[in-house]
Amino acid sequence: MTELGRVFRSAHVIVVGNEKGGSGKSTIAMHLVVALLDKGMTVGTIDLDSRQQSLTRYLENREDWARRKCLDLPLPVHYTIASGETGHLDRDEEREFGVFAEAIGHLEHECDFVVIDSPGSDNYLSRLGHSMADTLITPINESFIDLDVLVNVDGESYDAVRPSQYALMVRESRRRRDSVDNADIDWVVVRNRFNRIASRNKLRIDRLLSVLPGELDFRLAPGLGDRVIFRELFPRGLTLFDVMHKDSGINISMSHLAARHEVRALLKFLNLPMDRKLSGQEMLATVPATIAS
Repeated sequence: MTELGRVFRSAHVIVVGNEKGGSGKSTIAMHLVVALLDKGMTVGTIDLDSRQQSLTRYLENREDWARRKCLDLPLPVHYTIASGETGHLDRDEEREFGVFAEAIGHLEHECDFVVIDSPGSDNYLSRLGHSMADTLITPINESFIDLDVLVNVDGESYDAVRPSQYALMVRESRRRRDSVDNADIDWVVVRNRFNRIASRNKLRIDRLLSVLPGELDFRLAPGLGDRVIFRELFPRGLTLFDVMHKDSGINISMSHLAARHEVRALLKFLNLPMDRKLSGQEMLATVPATIAS
């Protein structure tokens, strides 16, 4: 991390991270990517989940749909980082660091933003990616199972007992980042697939989330509702910013418009440095590439 932090510091790095699978990381990452591209930003993406590769598959679907329908859909410059598989921990981590540094080296000085999608587990690549974050986005679904990513909760009082292992990892990533360039990671937690209908479970979660930002030092973003449309767009590689296109094949509904409003509200809440557009630089969208370790 020290070498990366000292050498590469131009693009704003957004990491979407959560050690639990199925939280919606790749969907949020993809929508942020397309929103930034639509605003004229140059964007690079890195998929650290070499097993599932959800973001990589999303981008491949997008490229395929654009080719089939002759659409001009913007694409980022993309890398998938393959995990080391020698069976020797030190050797694997050294090689993973090397390929990650290579990808960052290709993107950091050519892009306005780099969006990193992390795996739903704790591993070396995930920790490395988190340590590079300027903005860390952690989506959580509305359940105590998902909230356990942030804190352990007492079963009787439903109070927070202690920070979770993931929260402690984020704390360590912030400490590392501060030691490298005296910068902090802006940690943003997003309630994903939330339900507006009041229930006892929801009220308990609401109460916890009202105090956790101060205790764990994160910002709680406007949530994204539980909408089928987010899951329907994946096979075509589309986002809510693409559905208005006449050839998208999507019949627009009020739900689509409401969902797009929620994503735009999230983007505004992030308060990203949108004025950092690099002058005189253009980047050609490429086919998603895999860097083998």
